[in-house]
Amino acid sequence: MKPTADVNPGMAEIAYPAFEAIPGALDSGALVICDHASNAIPPGYGTLGLPREALDRHIAYDIGAADVTRALAAQLGAPAVLSTYSRLIIDPNRGLDDPTLVMRYSDGAIVPGNAYVDPPDIARRSRLFWTPYREEIATTVDAMMATGEPPALISIHSFTPVMRSLARPWKIGVLWDRDGRIPKPLIEAMLAEPDLRADEVGDNEPYDGALAGDTIDEIATARGLANALIEIRQDLIAEGHDATAWAERLARALRPIIADLRSREPADLGSRAHTTAHRRGKPSSAA
Repeated sequence: MKPTADVNPGMAEIAYPAFEAIPGALDSGALVICDHASNAIPPGYGTLGLPREALDRHIAYDIGAADVTRALAAQLGAPAVLSTYSRLIIDPNRGLDDPTLVMRYSDGAIVPGNAYVDPPDIARRSRLFWTPYREEIATTVDAMMATGEPPALISIHSFTPVMRSLARPWKIGVLWDRDGRIPKPLIEAMLAEPDLRADEVGDNEPYDGALAGDTIDEIATARGLANALIEIRQDLIAEGHDATAWAERLARALRPIIADLRSREPADLGSRAHTTAHRRGKPSSAA
């Protein structure tokens, strides 16, 4: 028997905190964010008709990313903002006009509770979950800018070892658009790590960092803020102690980069996302 889509949008109006804000020094030079931190489904949406175990898969959230985010923020003494709801509800890292904003089908799984989602429900989900998360990041950026120390926006994600039957060799990838102030030296630092081979460090792998409307694009690129989206293979950070170790590694690499104000001064370096057709994902073996 197929699971039923036990969705009651009326219950969704129950107050639900759409983000977790971790305090940190506003002049730290970095704001750490995690778009896909949680697999929680807010009241009114049940399990979106999915078996409960499906919510433990990467289709619901980025496994290990929240632990890396919290540990990295602590290492840098920086504030952090994490989402508190599954991306199956609405993806906080997609633009409101993105066709994948609410996924009806994800990596082999039909999402019954999204199969017949209509524009009013998408608007409701945006108002209750997507918008408060984005606004909290923007508000934190404003507060940090007011200190005279513009922040670099560091976004933490994780990816699966295999996608569409294709193995992904990378242990870590750094995604970026046209602003290489943080990504380039960060990639160099990762390549210098003794336990990481050159083919295990991805430059815009396993995804392309130019995606119109995503969190980096809307909040960092639009303001000329330095940024990097970091993807770590989920099997390397699924356990808490491993996530902490990767956070410590990233902190060592990022500290000297963000310490230089020149790497964080607002600069309009343009965007590939708004000049050519881009999508998060690659049709080649990188997919």
